[in-house]
Amino acid sequence: MMTTDTECGRLEIVMPNFPQRATTEAATTSAAAEPSAPQIAAAAATFALLSSPPRLHLVWLITHGSYDVGTLAQRVGISIATASQHLAKLRLVGVVTARREGRRHLYTVEDPHIVKLVEEIFDHIAPDGTLAPDPPR
Repeated sequence: MMTTDTECGRLEIVMPNFPQRATTEAATTSAAAEPSAPQIAAAAATFALLSSPPRLHLVWLITHGSYDVGTLAQRVGISIATASQHLAKLRLVGVVTARREGRRHLYTVEDPHIVKLVEEIFDHIAPDGTLAPDPPR
């Protein structure tokens, strides 16, 4: 994968053309089809968006309840202006939604896939930052 900056400052992801691998009949008939180039690019963009520690912390908090920007900023340890900028980016791509309640906006994550993604990553990482061992089967 190669990334380039375009004239307007956006990041463009260029996927290389990989040769097709030989597959067995069982692999080609499985329910998990190989993702398309647009799917891979969108997934990479989602991971890039969540690669910011404050932004990931915001999303984790919002997956556990609805909060206003002031509460989120305080919990993450950033300014309200910075939290607002992060939330705007997350709203723009549909990771979080906001609803007005009186004079404030409450942020939520409605997409169960985002909730699952965040749960999975933190189930896989121990509190000290190391990879957590897989649970016994």
